Amino acid sequence: MSAQQQAAAGGIAGAPMSTFERYLTVWVFLCIVTGIALGQTLPGVFQVIGRMEIARVNVPVGLLIWVMIVPMLMRVDFGALHEVRQHVRGIGVTLFVNWLVKPFSMAFLGWLFIRNLFAPMLPADQLDSYIAGLILLAAAPCTAMVFVWSRLSNGDPLFTLSQVALNDSIMVVAFAPLVAFLLGISSITVPWDTLLTSVVLYIVIPVILAQLWRKSLLAKGQAAFDAAMAKIGPWSISALLATLVLLFAFQGEAILKQPLVIALLAVPILIQVFFNSALAYSLNRALGEKHNIACPSALIGASNFFELAVAAAISLFGFNSGAALATVVGVLIEVPAMLLVVKVVNSSRDWYARGQ
Repeated sequence: MSAQQQAAAGGIAGAPMSTFERYLTVWVFLCIVTGIALGQTLPGVFQVIGRMEIARVNVPVGLLIWVMIVPMLMRVDFGALHEVRQHVRGIGVTLFVNWLVKPFSMAFLGWLFIRNLFAPMLPADQLDSYIAGLILLAAAPCTAMVFVWSRLSNGDPLFTLSQVALNDSIMVVAFAPLVAFLLGISSITVPWDTLLTSVVLYIVIPVILAQLWRKSLLAKGQAAFDAAMAKIGPWSISALLATLVLLFAFQGEAILKQPLVIALLAVPILIQVFFNSALAYSLNRALGEKHNIACPSALIGASNFFELAVAAAISLFGFNSGAALATVVGVLIEVPAMLLVVKVVNSSRDWYARGQ
C-alpha cells in the first residue's frame, strides 16, 4: 500500500468519535419528537414537500441523501482493493457474512417476527413494508461508521479500508438483484425500474462524485484532504438528521396511534446485529485470523449502511411507508448496539487469543 493510502487509513482509524456520532441515538430520538411535532402542527408544509417528486424520487430528500453519503464515500480508497490478498481468511469471512448470511437471516427474522409472532400487534397493511425495510437495511453493508468501530476495537486500519472498498464495489452490482430476490421470496412486489434508479442515484453517482472529489483534494496533498474532510464530515450527520425530521413528520400519525411499532421492529434488528457479529468473530477465530482483523470483520458484519437503506426505502415505498420507518429504527439503535459489540470483542481478547 502506498504511503498516501497508509496515511488515509491511519487518519480514518485514528479520528476520534465525534459528539454527533457518540450521541447519535439521542439525536435520532430528538428528531422523532421534532418531526412528529412539526408534522402535526404544519401538515400542509410537509404535504407540499412530499409532492416534490421526479420519477418517484423526492427531490429534497434526494439532495439530503447525497450530502449524507458523498462525504462518507470520500473516505473510501478503492486503490486499497489489492490489500485484500493480505488477509484472505478475514476478507472471506466478511464477504460470507455480509452477502450470504446477513440479508437472508434478516429476511427470515422479518418473516418470523413481523409476519408471524408480532403480526397481531402491527398494522396489517404495513407488514410487507416493514419486512422490506428490514431487508433493505441488511442488504447494505456499513461504509462509514465501521471505521469508528474498528478504531474503538484497535482493528487493523488497512484491513478495514480494504474490506469497505471491496464491499462498496460489490454493492454497486449486487444490491439491486439481492434486494429484488429477497423481496420476491418474501412475496413483496418491487418495481425494478425504481430499484435500479435508487442504485444509480444513491450508490453509483455518489461513488463517482466522491472519488472525483477525493482525487482532486489528494492532488493538493494529504493535509488538504484531511482539512476538507474535517469541514465536510459534519454534513453527513446533519443531512441524516434533517432527513429523519422529514420522515417522522410523515410517520407521526402512525407512531402516535401505535407507539409499540418501533420497539417491535427493533427486535429483529438487534438479533441480527448480535448474531452476525458473533458469527463473524467466531469464524475468524476458528480460521486462526488475528484479533485486530477479526474485530473489524465482525463489526462490518453487524452494522449497516443505513443512509442508503433509508434512501432506497423512501424511493421504493414512500415517506409514509413501514419500510421507511423500519430503516429509521435501524439508525436509532445502531450506535448503542454497536458500542456493546465493541465492548464484547475488546473484553474477550484473551479468550480469542487462546483459540489461535
